[in-house]
Amino acid sequence: MTHTRYAFLKANWHADIVDRALDGFAAEIGSVPVDIFDVPGAFELPLLARDLAATGRYAAVICAAFVVDGGIYRHEFVADTVVGALMRAQMDTGVPVLSVVLTPHAYQETEAHRAFFTAHFVEKGREAARAARAITGLRSDLRAA
Repeated sequence: MTHTRYAFLKANWHADIVDRALDGFAAEIGSVPVDIFDVPGAFELPLLARDLAATGRYAAVICAAFVVDGGIYRHEFVADTVVGALMRAQMDTGVPVLSVVLTPHAYQETEAHRAFFTAHFVEKGREAARAARAITGLRSDLRAA
């Protein structure tokens, strides 16, 4: 693999939950360097992901956000828009842009929901680390062939 550095972007909305994805990612990825970037919210992820991917410094860019129904607009729209834009950033730059953008069907500010989603973000962070290693390894093998 030519790059051994990852960028991890995380939205600040619900940071107490979203930051746990980074915990899981870091625990799983081990000693591989990870540059961490905070953004205001989910909508800001795709632009910075694209810009970081375009630098050529990162093997992959991982983005985490928790998009919940705040009662003002449909959270599914926000999540769909963000994930679609992350895919576009990946396709435009040729660098894997992985999503840990989660949008639950229902979320309430209760201790039970916070505990569940906190643990869920840790696991999704671990999964993102495994996916980052897998896709960058496959691409490295492809280039070497």
